[in-house]
Amino acid sequence: MFRSPRSSADIKPHRKFITLIVAAAVAVTGFSAAPARADEDIAKVLAGLAVLGIIGAIVKNNRDDDHQQVTRPHRPHRPKPLPPRVARYDLPAQCVRYFPRYSQSRTLMGRGCLRKQYGFEHKLPRACQVTFWNGKRNRVGYRPDCLKNRGYRITRR
Repeated sequence: MFRSPRSSADIKPHRKFITLIVAAAVAVTGFSAAPARADEDIAKVLAGLAVLGIIGAIVKNNRDDDHQQVTRPHRPHRPKPLPPRVARYDLPAQCVRYFPRYSQSRTLMGRGCLRKQYGFEHKLPRACQVTFWNGKRNRVGYRPDCLKNRGYRITRR
């Protein structure tokens, strides 16, 4: 998250100090003048109050500016696609299926699904290939554990 170089906690004590100094200067100026006429005293008091009002308005305006939020357009992070030499080792998880005629407890990766969902089926190791009879014809699949041992990953895409 982006933080401004000056946080509001750093600025507030500084502003309070400046306000105190200016108010003290205005007050001391009013007391140090020798009393002259009543007209001049009233004018000085009114001028001092006007100066204090202006200073208060400036401080309030600066405090209001501290609470503004900085907004930036959201740019979603889109990861770069893997290069083909790396992506060919990612096999789609949707191709892992149970073939009851092959085994009661083991799954295979179907060759037809791999041809549709994965572009490098012809480069899979032949040692992992299994051929079995499904009752009508010979089917071909690949053993997932064998493929994992040879560096392939089964991923959800």
